Amino acid sequence: MKKYLLAGLLVWTPLAITIWVLAWLLGFVDSMFAWLLNGPQALLPASAHDSIERLRHVPGMGLIGLGVILLLTGVFVTNIFGQWALRQWNRVIHKIPIVSSVYSSVKQVSDTLFSSSGNAFREAVLVQYPRAGSWTIAFVTGRPSGEVASQLPGDHVSVYVPTTPNPTSGFFLMMPRADVLPLAMSVDQALKYIISMGVVAPPLRAVPMAARKPAA
Repeated sequence: MKKYLLAGLLVWTPLAITIWVLAWLLGFVDSMFAWLLNGPQALLPASAHDSIERLRHVPGMGLIGLGVILLLTGVFVTNIFGQWALRQWNRVIHKIPIVSSVYSSVKQVSDTLFSSSGNAFREAVLVQYPRAGSWTIAFVTGRPSGEVASQLPGDHVSVYVPTTPNPTSGFFLMMPRADVLPLAMSVDQALKYIISMGVVAPPLRAVPMAARKPAA
């Protein structure tokens, strides 16, 4: 009986957690969409309020609205006028105390992570942490620069060491390039390996010669 219960639990637990996470995300996006509808509802005549209320309660409408907003924003900021407007917006935000510090930090991180020309989180590596002889998986985020780089002897790389089972928290380290071992597994496979605490191991693949040195 115990064997069958555990087998059933292994089947349904991942599915239940996946459905719960997706339902939470969908509910969050729908609530944000409903909040955004408050502005147009106040500007439109009373005869249109019933239509907006019905739209507010359509399941998944928030996700569709988010996709449309992201698409229109992308189209807008990729032309000359949109780029000019974005520069003016950034200039205004940077003049607001406290807000400018938070916004600048988040923007720099997002630009680094999502830039198609960047190397952040595009390579999984092995590093010795928290002491020599103990190994863990990390992700190359670039290389030290500025004053920090001038104080470090030799060639160093910047790495992010995530925690288990929550990879959104972790540690930022700067290590000699020679102490970083590249892995053939993808970033997604490495994240699965970390989140599962080593239970879900990716298939063994040889490290290509071009990847013997970590990305700078």
